[in-house]
Amino acid sequence: MTRLHRLTLVVRLLVAGILLQTLYFKFTGAPESVAIFSRMGMEPWGRYATGIAELFAAVLLLLRPTQFVALGAFSATGVITGAIFSHLFVLGIEVEGDGGLLFALALLVFLGAGFVLAVHREGLWWWREQARSWIASRRRERA
Repeated sequence: MTRLHRLTLVVRLLVAGILLQTLYFKFTGAPESVAIFSRMGMEPWGRYATGIAELFAAVLLLLRPTQFVALGAFSATGVITGAIFSHLFVLGIEVEGDGGLLFALALLVFLGAGFVLAVHREGLWWWREQARSWIASRRRERA
């Protein structure tokens, strides 16, 4: 295993770990999580949807084939971009007296997932080709 692959594995574990540890708060209805999503007008459906999306991304980041890692990193960047924009435009950097910890973790996940996505970007092309193949087969069936 090369140094880059070891580093990528460490970053994948870090990003997945951060995403997974927040699930407890989202799925149990922790007061901090409820307050955050209430301020955004997304309680409770937004809390659950975000939790499911984060779970999906974290699990894919932990899988072996490059195409799953790439999809997980892509999903994580999408979900966490929403979190960063929520902090910047609705919640503020500091939320519920956390000293900016949630925002810092969001930035860390964004940078880490972006790094993983850059390293495993060829996995996204695999998904693109799968989609094209599926669409072509559906068109042939209709013809």
